[in-house]
Amino acid sequence: MAIYSIGQLAKITSCKIPTIRYYEEIDILPVAERSEGNQRRYNDVHLQRLNFVRHCRALGFSLEEIRQLIHLQTCQQHAPYEAHEIANKHLQDVLQKITQLQLLAAELLEVVHCCSEGERHKCQILNVLNKPCANK
Repeated sequence: MAIYSIGQLAKITSCKIPTIRYYEEIDILPVAERSEGNQRRYNDVHLQRLNFVRHCRALGFSLEEIRQLIHLQTCQQHAPYEAHEIANKHLQDVLQKITQLQLLAAELLEVVHCCSEGERHKCQILNVLNKPCANK
């Protein structure tokens, strides 16, 4: 089994050192062993877990969702559909955010368009922004 310093682990996983320490502090990452010089020493278990967490974060999962997924990964007594439920709920949240962003983009296009029709020095963006938001 390979042994990594925190710097090596950070480089391999493209994760910042403070983030690794934070994940350890909040029990997302197992506590590292310490060398005689009191330096953290990580192994392949830490590497695998950190890669898992980084992938989950890249997909937008919250730390609480990741904590639940880690629990399901390490617990033998869970129903097979539990991870699916977490991922499906997250997907629904993402789809809702996409809808909200599309509405936001449409409104911003309208605001920006109001200035492209006339002379730039008569831009009405600030006046338009004073109107109540249509997408509340």
